[in-house]
Amino acid sequence: MDEFGSMNGNAEGKRKPARLVLENGAVFRGYGFGALDVTRQTGEVVFTTSITGYQEILTDPSYAGQIVTMTNPLMGNYGANSEDMESRCPFVSGFVVREAAERYSNWRAGESLDKFLEENGILGIEQVDTRRLVRLLRSEGAMRGVLSTESLTDDELVRVALESPKMAGLDLTKGVTTREPYDMAGPTVNSSWKKPPHVVVLDYGIKQNILRKLVDHGAQLTVMPSTTTLEEILEQKPDGIFLSNGPGDPDAVKDTIAMLKHLIKREEHPIFGICLGHQLLSLALGGQTYKLKFGHRGANHPVKNLLSEKIEITSQNHGFAVDWKSMPNDCELTHLNLNDHTVEGFRHNKLPIFAVQYHPEASPGPHESDYLFDQFMESIRKN
Repeated sequence: MDEFGSMNGNAEGKRKPARLVLENGAVFRGYGFGALDVTRQTGEVVFTTSITGYQEILTDPSYAGQIVTMTNPLMGNYGANSEDMESRCPFVSGFVVREAAERYSNWRAGESLDKFLEENGILGIEQVDTRRLVRLLRSEGAMRGVLSTESLTDDELVRVALESPKMAGLDLTKGVTTREPYDMAGPTVNSSWKKPPHVVVLDYGIKQNILRKLVDHGAQLTVMPSTTTLEEILEQKPDGIFLSNGPGDPDAVKDTIAMLKHLIKREEHPIFGICLGHQLLSLALGGQTYKLKFGHRGANHPVKNLLSEKIEITSQNHGFAVDWKSMPNDCELTHLNLNDHTVEGFRHNKLPIFAVQYHPEASPGPHESDYLFDQFMESIRKN
């Protein structure tokens, strides 16, 4: 039994002390787990209120460049498996938990959380007072930090954190996007279609479940890199275009914003955006985005659909938001966050364009946001 009143899977003599040090000088001490050969990782320190789903969080490319803190105290109790990957590998910069489960138990599990992190080169820290850390991030905002097992002083680690890049101004999409285009289609086609609609998916860090949802709704997909040009999109002769989630500052993805402006001017294709895709569409239409204090990350955020007057319980992961006052008059606000009244969705009143900030594919409801994929397919049909 250690000083925190819980057992750790490693013998006391084998545990490796670790620290999470924030740019404001706050120090959180604990023990390293996962990839202990990685002695230092920097990133923006954020938190998520999701109770489960740690493997989906670890492999969500939208968390690239971030050290993720779990507010739920016990992580790893159901292990890790090959089916719950949202991308090809974890993209987080580090993982912070109160306690990493000593044993895991689930019929789907193939290995422990500790082993999963080790194999993928992700350093974690446990036995951290995550309650104190989250309260600090809520009061002062997300900030840069360093996760380290080195013998540097606390002041030296503060300097390391301060020398790391700020999230504002970072385009991280090129590091998480697909390297080559690929196709994806389901085994059956919706019988109401003469042929399956062809949707070009622009991958800024897409989650696999988004692709599965699009296929389940009858689409034939061509997934293309974030650097895809307008000419390359048009060569595909798409029936619709989907803009994915992704990490970083949307305003920094300049080439994509410029490309989307030209795409929108053609007035040819239905467009649906989620998360970063929502922000990129807003910027292409003339709007502006801003950085939230500590972001929205969790699986229980209430969102009001202003068109239907219904409430959706949503999954969210974003640190930037759209400034609605900057949006053109041709756009209509459709979804509102009930926690802080930030923008959660809009539609264009003249063009078949709409987007949401949250993740309907994550299904915390579990199915109350599926209508968005139906809406996209219907807009393709009408167009």
